[in-house]
Amino acid sequence: MTAEVAEHAAINFVGSPFGWLLLAIFVVGYYFIATEEKYHIDKAKPALFTGTFMFVLIGLYYAIEGASFTPFEHEVDHLILEISEIFFFLFVAMTYIEALIERGVFSALRAKLIAKGYSYRELFWITGLLAFFISPVADNLTTALILSTVLLTIDNKNKAFLVPSAINVVVAANAGGAWSPFGDITTLMVWAAEKGAFSEFLYLFPASFIGWGITAFLLSRYVPDLDPLKDGDPEAAAKIEILKGGKVIIAFGALTIALAVLGKQLIHLPPMWGMLFGLAILQLYMYFLKKRHNVDVSIFEAMSKIENNTLLFFFGILAAVGALHFTGFLEYAAKLYTMFSPTIVNIGVGFLSAVVDNVPVMSAVLKASPAIDQAQWMLVTMTAGIGGSLISFGSAAGVGVMGKMHGIYTFSSHMKLGWTVLVGYVVSIGIWYLQFIVLGIY
Repeated sequence: MTAEVAEHAAINFVGSPFGWLLLAIFVVGYYFIATEEKYHIDKAKPALFTGTFMFVLIGLYYAIEGASFTPFEHEVDHLILEISEIFFFLFVAMTYIEALIERGVFSALRAKLIAKGYSYRELFWITGLLAFFISPVADNLTTALILSTVLLTIDNKNKAFLVPSAINVVVAANAGGAWSPFGDITTLMVWAAEKGAFSEFLYLFPASFIGWGITAFLLSRYVPDLDPLKDGDPEAAAKIEILKGGKVIIAFGALTIALAVLGKQLIHLPPMWGMLFGLAILQLYMYFLKKRHNVDVSIFEAMSKIENNTLLFFFGILAAVGALHFTGFLEYAAKLYTMFSPTIVNIGVGFLSAVVDNVPVMSAVLKASPAIDQAQWMLVTMTAGIGGSLISFGSAAGVGVMGKMHGIYTFSSHMKLGWTVLVGYVVSIGIWYLQFIVLGIY
């Protein structure tokens, strides 16, 4: 960092009308993000506008004041690098998921579940386990969307089954994502910021799994233990198979994740580089399918179906938090860690994530960069991830399922059973304390 940048970093924008104007814009923008369901406006719109507009105003401020643009350019360049790593990582992951959907991988899974004749309660546990173990690879939002579709296919009317199962999928997807750098945008942010090694995230598995298991057990008491299959042809459903190339794409997806991990660990390439290399492999394989087997699949068609609004939301919200960091507001977040116990603050981050959404909360913590040890970084990673499950709109997974199960999985239906999520959250923290603090295993 140059002396000029360092000099500007000492300026406290918080005490100026300009700084408070930026904070007001952030608050108003976030209000429309949080009330997406009320105003029926996609949260990507206010997020992208807020994030980009704040930096436009900062640029104008520099121009009007005649100040050097060096610190401003430095901040923007750093932010672009930070966001692009996350953006392209998610872009590739979503492309792979869409390719698997096109090849009928998840349709075959859904058909097999229906054909087996499981009871509602058995399907509750199966979909929950699938969410927990798919999320570490596919990310919590994509996993929740896929499995909520599975639930609706099983029965789209029985709320006694759908509501507890939807909560279970959201909690499982968030808990599963908490112990993997790929499972949630927040864990990816922590890993990319080098606040934790890849192996250190794996130590969160016991806390995440047991916490979800407790919540799932309590929720399962509300699920009817009946057989949902009263019509249809189970034998015909069982015959639905994965289309040609689908199993190979699954293997390439696993290889791509491995490339992202090994690339960072061994040759110090950012994770998104390994992901893009995996995307190149997928493109070549689809070309092979078309030439050798006359299978008409297009990587660009898969790309056209990804959740672009989700990607733009992350860009906008990370830019907005970056603007707050640049103006000095996040210095106060770092001070909380000196005023109170880091454990208390990090537990509070989980509750805040439920109200505000875990992405901006984790972004704020990373920008503040408090002086805490690895055990505390793992705690805040876990609480920000699973804390979003406490309220239906507290995580991307919850928001996604609310949209998929409109009128069924709602804020009120979630809160009626929200106490089960709180119990699991407390248990997860207890397991973390026993494992990291008492036993020192990490």
